[in-house]
Amino acid sequence: MNKIEILILLSIFLPLLAAFLNVFFKKNENLRDLLTLLISILTFGCVVNIFLQRQNLPEYSFKIFDIMPGLSISFSVENLGLLFALIASSLWIVTHTYAIGYMRKNNEKNRLRFFSFFSLSIATVMGISFSDNLFTLFIFYEILTLSTFPLVAHKGTKEALGGAKKYLSILIGTSVAFQLFAIIWIFSIAGTLDFKVGGILTGKTEPYIVGILLALFCFGVGKAALMPFHGWLPAAMVAPTPVSALLHAVAVVKAGVFTILKVGIFIFGIDWLEETSAAD
Repeated sequence: MNKIEILILLSIFLPLLAAFLNVFFKKNENLRDLLTLLISILTFGCVVNIFLQRQNLPEYSFKIFDIMPGLSISFSVENLGLLFALIASSLWIVTHTYAIGYMRKNNEKNRLRFFSFFSLSIATVMGISFSDNLFTLFIFYEILTLSTFPLVAHKGTKEALGGAKKYLSILIGTSVAFQLFAIIWIFSIAGTLDFKVGGILTGKTEPYIVGILLALFCFGVGKAALMPFHGWLPAAMVAPTPVSALLHAVAVVKAGVFTILKVGIFIFGIDWLEETSAAD
């Protein structure tokens, strides 16, 4: 395993470690918060190091394991994903620092649970950023929904639980009804879900099918908050303010936009979309 592979895995593992340490040191809040802050800085350092290492490596990917032929859990480094990882990891430092003061000042309960799931959501964002194929991205995309659900429901009030249920139902519902269906359809056409410059669908299907698949993704990626599946966003604002920052600036909405961009560039291919007029 080379240095870039280690750094990618560390960028995912370190936030997971932060979530575990919050539970392990449950009786020492000051130590928990300090360790999480240090880990957020280390995570950002890993991503910066990947950026510096990548200057001498235009393309790089590695596989963790195969699910079946053409389907695997694998990671890669490319400009779009690296930019997303840099933004998310740097903002984690800022949002965590703010959240410490906010949660204590407002005497919010269940702070251990809050920071554990906050850290877990960052780990999923790192997984999304470095996904080498649509299958890996989809797995981390769904885990992000599940890991942010307890944050939206954090206050435990009737309003918070109602907002969290709406949040979960829209994001899971659109993923299963539209995005997952599109992914299976694409796999049946291309025989792979690997991200490829120029797209894996180019010249392999009819233009009208490209339009249908693109529409399925646009509405299936609920985190992008496109109408009419945007209702989860105001519903989720019942959560503590640091969660709003996580949803808008750090993870969820950005993950939705990133997914649509990634699919457009590496699954459909920009030139193929223009040729078929599917994006018009």
